[in-house]
Amino acid sequence: MPIARSVLDLIGHTPIVKAQHLDTGPCELYFKLESQNPGGSVKDRIGLKMIEAAEARGDIKPGDTLVEGTAGNTGLGLALVAQQKGYKLVLVVPDKMSREKIFNLKAMGAQVVLTRSDVAKGHPDYYQDLAERLARETPGAYFINQFGNPDNPAAHEFGTGPEILAQMAEAGGLDAIVFGCGSSGTMTGLSRCFAEQSPHTELILADPVGSILEDYINRGEIVEKSASWMVEGIGEDFLPSISDFSRVKKAYAISDKESFLTARELLEKEGILGGSSTGTQLAAALRYCREQTMPKKVLVLVCDTGNKYLSKMYNDYWMLDNGFIEREQHGDLRDLILRPFSQRDTVVVGPDDLLMTAYQRMKLYDVSQLPVMDGDGLVGILDESDLLMHVYGEEARFRDKVSTAMVSKLDKIDVRDPVEALLPVFDRGHVAIITDGEQFLGLITRIDLLNYLRRRVE
Repeated sequence: MPIARSVLDLIGHTPIVKAQHLDTGPCELYFKLESQNPGGSVKDRIGLKMIEAAEARGDIKPGDTLVEGTAGNTGLGLALVAQQKGYKLVLVVPDKMSREKIFNLKAMGAQVVLTRSDVAKGHPDYYQDLAERLARETPGAYFINQFGNPDNPAAHEFGTGPEILAQMAEAGGLDAIVFGCGSSGTMTGLSRCFAEQSPHTELILADPVGSILEDYINRGEIVEKSASWMVEGIGEDFLPSISDFSRVKKAYAISDKESFLTARELLEKEGILGGSSTGTQLAAALRYCREQTMPKKVLVLVCDTGNKYLSKMYNDYWMLDNGFIEREQHGDLRDLILRPFSQRDTVVVGPDDLLMTAYQRMKLYDVSQLPVMDGDGLVGILDESDLLMHVYGEEARFRDKVSTAMVSKLDKIDVRDPVEALLPVFDRGHVAIITDGEQFLGLITRIDLLNYLRRRVE
């Protein structure tokens, strides 16, 4: 491979790999690894195209401020290009975006403005409307406007589409492609390309449950947004002005749970680490493949890398908290314990460990309290306030043993007590210590109880 002049030269020309271990019915399923772009997603393509086209028109010059609203990876693609070309970038993102993406954006120098993800277009806090307003109010700023920018689909009509067809020619052609739709640039651009160069290729939409697009494609109805969804980057509550759905044959509505579990299955069986919307698209692709009676060659986009979702759908505790992984039900307070001690999931500390060790474990695992275990016996509990009161004013006490700061008079709750027994404990500002006789089972916090109650509603 030749040496690239810049990281921007690495955008595009991503590989395709054939599925080997998934149940694809009579079909052959292929993955287009857009996750291999330097910014980790297909949106690198439109980030480069929209900025370079604006430069060619004379709309922007290095040093200018670019503004955009993004619910997914467009911000990362824009940040990559803006960083390399010398632009300031302000991004408005909804608060459901993963922490990894936000950290990535800030590390590349973008200014991130968080806004609400529970409001629809037309609300002043909706991420696109807020971005447009910020662009108007910022002197000399340029609003990228991916949802109305024709350079967005052009990146796929003249770049991604021909690239896919050239690669799939080696496999004997392409019968169907499955994709998601956010700004609709990918769908619109591929549709236009295939209309000219591969008109027999079927276009299949994967849509999160709660988005309006599946209803629009399958029933011709535009309904009001009925729910929010946790999958990032795809699904809409309006039809973007650049969208062209005329050649989309069918759409599948995929739940968050199916999306996340399917993405995890992709990693487990095929070794491909995809993001949340990749799970949505793969779930739709598998449904489509299994419905076929004749063999077809089907391609699905792995539109971004799962590295951006390690704290969410690849985190078993996050999946359990949100009810996406089924836990064994006991009919008692064990159903509320997120990290059971019997499974060695509970983060603990020993009485002879240093308080510095306890502090480091609290930070590493993002917990506020640690059971103090002597073997399998619970001898105390240490929380943040215990630690703070012990070391404040004399930082050298971080080298003291845990036993010097822990609380040894413990307020225990029997596992067979009703859920209501937790409330007085929480009211006193404590964490609930759950036992079965002398056996320590685990801790229940306020957020554990809230998650339990929310799952019951669902």
